[in-house]
Amino acid sequence: MKTTIAALVALSACISLPAAAQTTVKDAWIRGTVAQQKATGMFAQITSAQGGKLVSASSPAAGVVEVHEMKMEGDVMRMRAVSGGLDLPAGKTVELKPGGYHVMLMDLKQPLKDGESVAVQLVVEGKDGKKETLSLKVPVKPLAGMPAGKAEDPHAGHKH
Repeated sequence: MKTTIAALVALSACISLPAAAQTTVKDAWIRGTVAQQKATGMFAQITSAQGGKLVSASSPAAGVVEVHEMKMEGDVMRMRAVSGGLDLPAGKTVELKPGGYHVMLMDLKQPLKDGESVAVQLVVEGKDGKKETLSLKVPVKPLAGMPAGKAEDPHAGHKH
């Protein structure tokens, strides 16, 4: 009897959790840093079931956290903060990746080393205007652990 009740409680928790989560984050990681490096990026896959915008981010590891975009303008790669939030179309996965959209952590309090985890909070505003805060523990991966062909640091020299 106790086993049946425990199983039902566990099952009801599993059933109700996905319904409460409007936005999901998968495969999140933060690029590790070296001494004196004051900025890095967080990358992930974000899916909003009903659609909305990633409007802000924060982390106790950094003095400033912003959603950024890198894109080619002519023959120059430019990085800028995304104003008004990053669109999250309903049911579609938006990839935060090196060389594209990402969460920029600046004014780092200390170097971020491989194997550590960093607390990051993302705020998503739904189409209904309600805000959802996602609290993440994001693993730090080494610079050398980046996908092939991406070993250069697009954030080196980024100043704010």
